[in-house]
Amino acid sequence: MNIWIYIFVSVLIVSLISLIGVFTLALNKEVLRKMLLYLVSFAVGGLFGDALIHLIPESFAVISPAPIASFCILGGILIFFILEKFLRWQHCHIPASSDHVHPVVALNIVGDGFHNMIDGMLIAASFLASVPIGITTTVAVILHEIPQEIGHFGILVHGGVPVRRALLLNFFSALTSFLGAFIVFLVGSQAALFSIYLLPITAGGFLYIAGSDLIPELHHGHEVSVRAALGQFTCIVLGIGLMAILLVMG
Repeated sequence: MNIWIYIFVSVLIVSLISLIGVFTLALNKEVLRKMLLYLVSFAVGGLFGDALIHLIPESFAVISPAPIASFCILGGILIFFILEKFLRWQHCHIPASSDHVHPVVALNIVGDGFHNMIDGMLIAASFLASVPIGITTTVAVILHEIPQEIGHFGILVHGGVPVRRALLLNFFSALTSFLGAFIVFLVGSQAALFSIYLLPITAGGFLYIAGSDLIPELHHGHEVSVRAALGQFTCIVLGIGLMAILLVMG
């Protein structure tokens, strides 16, 4: 029972990080609007970095033979393609409304939800191994989540979600980490096999979101200037760099 108290508290702390966007509530709308494309750029770097530096290498390390991991990555890309097609089709059949949000919002919530569920499974499995391992795993997840949740929040707001609602959606997505911990509670060691195959599928989803939705958004319908381009490029590199630093930190 003491172990599960550790797990619950750790997963709760990780979930609360999703509310990091609360700091933007003090900003006026114009300042926030100017920041959004840079937050989206940061998200691009974070998603690419997370997929290519963390998730995909880990997938190839634990899945054998390697082509299975490749097919799972491709499966993730196709799943998110189909999901976006469905969302766009549904969007076209809803009467015009100012409340509509971009399909990338739902894609981001789904992808982030899968990722948070894996985090919950990792935290629970680590504490079941030993408390010190569980604590170090939780710290690693927290360091990983801070830059990622900043990027995800930027995607939601840029996609047309009001700031307060974006905070709630980000938090609800983070709560899937409790689902991951609950799965470990139910099936124990068998949960590890489930999470292993979710890694490359999530990576494929992140590659799809960053490449097909976010990068085109940085090019489309906005003022083109050297300063803006350099700022976006810098934020992309920053997102990748933070994911690389987290790898070095272990």
